[in-house]
Amino acid sequence: MARELLDLLWRDHPAAPRGGARGPRAKVTTSQAVDAAIALADTEGLEHLTVRRLAAELGISGMALYTHVGSRDDLLVLMADCAHARQPRAPYATGHWRARVREVADADLTLYGEHDWLLDIADQRVSLGPGTIAKYDHDLHAFDHTGLDDVDRDAALTFVADFTRAAARARRPDPRAVDMAEVWSAWSERLTVYVGDDFPLARRVGAAAGAVLNSSYSPGAAWEFGIERLLDALAVLVGTASDDPGPTV
Repeated sequence: MARELLDLLWRDHPAAPRGGARGPRAKVTTSQAVDAAIALADTEGLEHLTVRRLAAELGISGMALYTHVGSRDDLLVLMADCAHARQPRAPYATGHWRARVREVADADLTLYGEHDWLLDIADQRVSLGPGTIAKYDHDLHAFDHTGLDDVDRDAALTFVADFTRAAARARRPDPRAVDMAEVWSAWSERLTVYVGDDFPLARRVGAAAGAVLNSSYSPGAAWEFGIERLLDALAVLVGTASDDPGPTV
């Protein structure tokens, strides 16, 4: 029987309970099982990650795998926490809160790009893991010298995280999707004829945006516009909390 999830998350901590010394030594460790699960999810997607498939990849039985993880849901939590633990967290490159928050958002967008299956894990137990807590602590420091109290600091970080997660979903590759740049280039003139004068505002704005983006939608442009507006909104909150938002760079 596997240890409880909390103990599995903190399995490398000196205070974590250890398995019994009796019986044959396990062929794989919990960490090896988590690593293999991440590799499988990265290459084939979360929908192909089953206990049976993972056990086969590890060369063990499904029952043997269950001695390392109590369930597939527990495995997903372990995977997410591991991904958070391995996210690069260099010291912030700037002293200004706005640039630091931008670093957090950009880093998370990159993480979702590397492990897009994270977007499908909404289990709140992930927040109890060491990797996730270390990430949370690091990200909270982006709001140093802003004057925000602890509750507002947490809420501001959640605001950034939710926006980034939504943006990552919009950028998620869709194997069924067409190349909208090609479609726009081939069809924009005919579309203008079809639309005619029925929707003048949509026609004018769509044409202006399409000329700049060469598409009806650009995830990159949407990200840049959105993250800057998010920072503008936070600036209002920071401004009411402190007259000293930190040094500018």
